[in-house]
Amino acid sequence: MSAILPCPEVTDIIREAGSGTFAVCMQCGTCTSVCPWNLVASYSPRTLIRLVSLGLEGFEGDSLWNCVTCHTCVERCPRGVEIADVVRATRSVVISMGSEPVEFRGPLGSLRADGNPWSGERSDRTKWREDLGVPAFGAETEWFLFTCCTQAYDARGARVGKALIGLLRRAGLSFGCLGREESCCGEMARKAGAEEVFAGLRASNTALFSEQAVRKVIVSSPHCLDAFTRDYPDLDGSLEVVHHTALLARLLEEGKLVPKREVPRRVTYHDPCYLGRHHGVYDEPRAVLSAIPGLTLVEMERSREKSLCCGGGGGGLWREIPAEQRFAVLRAREARETGADTIAVACPYCMSMLEDAIKVLDLENEIRVRDVAELLAESVGEDE
Repeated sequence: MSAILPCPEVTDIIREAGSGTFAVCMQCGTCTSVCPWNLVASYSPRTLIRLVSLGLEGFEGDSLWNCVTCHTCVERCPRGVEIADVVRATRSVVISMGSEPVEFRGPLGSLRADGNPWSGERSDRTKWREDLGVPAFGAETEWFLFTCCTQAYDARGARVGKALIGLLRRAGLSFGCLGREESCCGEMARKAGAEEVFAGLRASNTALFSEQAVRKVIVSSPHCLDAFTRDYPDLDGSLEVVHHTALLARLLEEGKLVPKREVPRRVTYHDPCYLGRHHGVYDEPRAVLSAIPGLTLVEMERSREKSLCCGGGGGGLWREIPAEQRFAVLRAREARETGADTIAVACPYCMSMLEDAIKVLDLENEIRVRDVAELLAESVGEDE
């Protein structure tokens, strides 16, 4: 991508987008020192913030799209600058000027046309669960199970969704799905800076939720959790959104799920950025794993708030990154060092990125990736 022409009004635009905190940056460089990109290449969020304050003069567009919105810099910033928010707002300015990464054109076009980033037909959104007899969400249904696009259109994601449905049924939970009217939560579009695309998806889902009187939502993607709780203002205060690991931990505590079958695996849990650093959910996935008989839980050196990003956030899942620069490859190596035979995840982005990394490293016979729900289902007998 070529250099972006100077835009003197960019600081005002970004400030209006809710990212005015960049003005208090004191250029200390803490963000650059903690950014995971500097494990594999040279990258400076500090420089980006400086260029934004100058109206993007001298800005080379490619560097803007490297940010995976992992929130590491935000947590460590001594002035509380919402750096990931600045990146998002800056991307929206750049896209409005007619420039975007080639890799984003396909998913953004698919989101506009069919409500998902995977080039899937809207009519196929429910195919993954047609043989499961999942009830339709209705007036008497307590929980709405929102279908992540990855579950709907990816075979690996569908397996996670099926395991979760089995667990919810075993627990006797009142839940249901809506169907083809659902659209992507839009988080990918918003973090990529495609505000117009996101606004359309948000309007569609907001109208659907309101029409169906949805009050409690189960999501299996931390990115859906982030979108529904932070970027849907019309639903603010009227919606309880829970990630499936938190709900499963609650059902275990209430005795509605009882793990019985031993799962003799040595497991290390990878904290997703959007579940951990963005939303502070660290204990619940570990509580689920610790409840499984026969399972040994081991920690990687970088865990919880220090977890290394998989590289999938902020549109990273759709970008072509050389193997030697993929965070997920570093993460798979860290997992291997623990002696684990399984990496437990709680995010479809992490699942995809880590499975690809294991293939790159030729570790498919040594270590595998499983969602927390899949491991629990194996123990309670819902894995068939």
